[in-house]
Amino acid sequence: MRFVCLGYYDEAWLEGKSEEEISDAMEACFAYDDELRRGGHFLGGQALQHASQAVTLRTLNGQVDVTDGPFAETKEQIGGLLFLEARDLNHAIALISKHPGIGMGPFEIRPVNEEISALIKERDAAIQ
Repeated sequence: MRFVCLGYYDEAWLEGKSEEEISDAMEACFAYDDELRRGGHFLGGQALQHASQAVTLRTLNGQVDVTDGPFAETKEQIGGLLFLEARDLNHAIALISKHPGIGMGPFEIRPVNEEISALIKERDAAIQ
């Protein structure tokens, strides 16, 4: 099964950290990602810019409304996405529970909707 893991970070985690501490924490995350790669579990990932760079779109009174910033005003913001291959949700939990990024904030693990993803892939192929 494929999973999308949304890695959050708590901005308070950064407070008082030196550049070296932040770099060491990131290297620990990258090292664990390499371990996931070697096991055939890491399917990809993307880091996101700071939440202040985000915009949120929604329909308001029949019009598209664009708001600066993330949808939720919280201390925890999505920092990146990790695409994971695992046998099932319990396996995904076991793999991500060892990720050093959990020290920076929570991970949300969601199964990929394979049906809709297949439709998207079909549309991509048809257009190309």
